[in-house]
Amino acid sequence: MTALLLRGVELPAGLRDVLIRDESISAIGIELDARGAEVIDGRGGALLPGLHDHHLHLHAIAADASSVRCGPPHVRTPDDLARALASAPGNGWIRGVGYVETVAGLLDAAALDRLHAQRPVRLQHRSGAMWILNTQASALVGLDSAEQPGVERDDTGRPTGRVWRADAWLRERLPAAGPPALDTVGADLARFGVTGVTDATPDLPADSMAALIDAHRSGALPQRLHLLGAPVNDESHSRPATVTVGPYKIVLADSGLPDFDTLTDTIRHSHTRGRPVAVHCVSREALLLLLAVFDHVGTVPGDRIEHGALIPAESIDELRRLRLVVVTQPGFLAHRGDDYLDRVETRDLPDLYRCRSLLDHSVPLALSSDAPYGPLDPWAVISAATTRRAPTGDVIGPQERITTTEAFDRYLPPLDRPGGPPRTVMVGEPADLVLLDRSLTDALDTPNAESLRCTVIRGRIQYRR
Repeated sequence: MTALLLRGVELPAGLRDVLIRDESISAIGIELDARGAEVIDGRGGALLPGLHDHHLHLHAIAADASSVRCGPPHVRTPDDLARALASAPGNGWIRGVGYVETVAGLLDAAALDRLHAQRPVRLQHRSGAMWILNTQASALVGLDSAEQPGVERDDTGRPTGRVWRADAWLRERLPAAGPPALDTVGADLARFGVTGVTDATPDLPADSMAALIDAHRSGALPQRLHLLGAPVNDESHSRPATVTVGPYKIVLADSGLPDFDTLTDTIRHSHTRGRPVAVHCVSREALLLLLAVFDHVGTVPGDRIEHGALIPAESIDELRRLRLVVVTQPGFLAHRGDDYLDRVETRDLPDLYRCRSLLDHSVPLALSSDAPYGPLDPWAVISAATTRRAPTGDVIGPQERITTTEAFDRYLPPLDRPGGPPRTVMVGEPADLVLLDRSLTDALDTPNAESLRCTVIRGRIQYRR
């Protein structure tokens, strides 16, 4: 079946039929001819462009599903953590995720041994920036002799068991398993109405990049795919047209910020190669460094800031002047806002995950999940952007709330133009669509994925209920 007719769906002009042929919208009208097409009765539900998640980590999402939960709300105390690790299935490596210091402090190898020493354990911090290895795991990956900059050492030169921003290095030293399958991730995204994703994993190893493309080709990951982690000089021509390379991902790690000249050279090199940059930036210090470098080296269309977790008010005009896009994740406020209230300085709380002030100052803004570190469900992120309510019930930065329509529109721009105009349902556009069981107005009154009836990607139904 190469044709699909969506009968009686809500569009801005009223109830219409939408005909799909050969992966694109071929006609919009009233009482369109259904011959040769599968017909779905829209029942007056809204038909929308599919959502685009502009920042997530696909293989990490897949790995997260089979990992031990090591942080709130599942684990809150050292005893909880010890029980969680002891109950891990199997008898080999244990992969823990979601750890935060409120559970058992700043762990090192010795402290982790006291919780679980029987099996090798690698425990990922909730931020995704750090792994903690117990003694057995440290020995197996050779931390003692490692020359990797991310391996933390104490004053005597001994490794602490903490490894910062060195995922690829660590992966090479683990038992060979290959990148995880993405069929469940693709299905979950379709269930949420997501038809395109930007994988923001930096410096993708060749096997990981090949696995992402293969998953897309096979249909396991039907979503259009935009890659930030491709090598800066990537010139591959073997990708399908629905897999694209975006800005070059740069991580400004707060555990070790680069100096001004190094960051300048990195950004200038990417620009020279014809690639804008996408810069991970979560602290005041990192943002000020980045803005100074952009002021010196200049910006190009497509340069973007990932997260913008903390943006001082005095920096907003600079963002606009430099024409930088901010790709942010207000879902973190609903996911871990209680932690921010406990650990972020009071003066900084209004600066967290800004939305309203950026829009009001004409700074291009896109929303995203940063899954698995934030909630994958875009409807939860949209809700968080409108309420900014922490798990405690407190509202963080009420002046930064935006409307549900504004939040929803931040999920609609093309993958290569986050913060740009939202896509629309019109003839000639790709048939990446979401059909709701109610009007858009009703859906945005209480945004949640339960309003989805059908997700269509490239003209094919990928989810239906």
